[in-house]
Amino acid sequence: MVAKHSLPVLIAAAVLYAPGHALASPPEAAGLARVPDDRFAAFTPRPSGREDRLDFSVWSEALAAYVVSMGPPLRKMPPGGAGGSRRFGHNSIYRLEGAMVGFDVMDAETIANIARYRRELEALADQIDIQSLPRNEQLAYWFNLHNVALVEQIGAAWPVYVPREIMVAEVPLDEARFVTVKGVPLSPREIRERIVFANWRSPAVIYGFWRGEIGGPAMQRRAFQGLGLSAQLDSVAREFANSRRGVERRGGTLHVSRLYAEAAPFFFPDFEADLRTHLAAHVEGKVAEMLPRTETVKASLYEHDIADLSGGRRPSAFYRDGRLSPPVLGLLAQRARKLEYIRRTRPRTYTVTFSNIDLPGDPPEKNEIE
Repeated sequence: MVAKHSLPVLIAAAVLYAPGHALASPPEAAGLARVPDDRFAAFTPRPSGREDRLDFSVWSEALAAYVVSMGPPLRKMPPGGAGGSRRFGHNSIYRLEGAMVGFDVMDAETIANIARYRRELEALADQIDIQSLPRNEQLAYWFNLHNVALVEQIGAAWPVYVPREIMVAEVPLDEARFVTVKGVPLSPREIRERIVFANWRSPAVIYGFWRGEIGGPAMQRRAFQGLGLSAQLDSVAREFANSRRGVERRGGTLHVSRLYAEAAPFFFPDFEADLRTHLAAHVEGKVAEMLPRTETVKASLYEHDIADLSGGRRPSAFYRDGRLSPPVLGLLAQRARKLEYIRRTRPRTYTVTFSNIDLPGDPPEKNEIE
């Protein structure tokens, strides 16, 4: 259960610790559909041989306190279906997918602490050479900085139904350059597209960025870390690709999230063929059966509603003393019924994740995301 004031005071920025794997070679940037901009040259990964690691455990504590996983995708209409009044909370058909953030139990001090942590992550780039770290460490840094910044801005503007409608200094949230790294003002979109998408070849990086919206990849309950990052992203990708907000079939058309079309210039130049290959590595069961049974692909799925527990609705004064409001209690009750249904109808499965285990014949830097 989410408890008020459970976020620890964020006073420690990411710190260096034990050495790990070396850097992978930088990816080729040829063919990327983007306009060159010298402002981003300072963030191009480069090999250095450094093996430093970053520790984001402070952010993990915050995520564990305020993020509620909605469980594995069930691909069933939630109780009550869609529609209805927002005053009763979420009305999205995707409300029992992914994860929700408890903005309604964050107070002003919590948001201020998150803002301070964002500034400390920014300052970290002035203390160490981020772009010469192992590539997974760089990815973890950009994922966490991007997601911290969005939580900060959405939390400050909350209650809000649609995060993309938030304005920062009269600029839409995704385009506002309110993050500054090494003296370069950056927007959330620029972090994604100009830094990460432009310098990594693997479409797995799509899933590291939280958008604040139900339609996007789920917020995780622990920070991204360089060690084990591939397994973390694979877990997010599997949940998303197997969910209804990721992939649907309608007749002979495979409907997919619009996020895939957004990332197409970087990762899916032959959109239908490349995307099918990508999805095939992550989907299973009913969704895997959809791939060969469809002739065309259409990027049409997306839900802009906020990914929070109350649907962006402020609780009444009666519930502001730490008690959970009816919209939150209602969503958590639906979640409980979903998990009970899964427990009764699905065989128990267990996942064992191995990371950073070197076997004979393994290539060097096998765990680095290209």
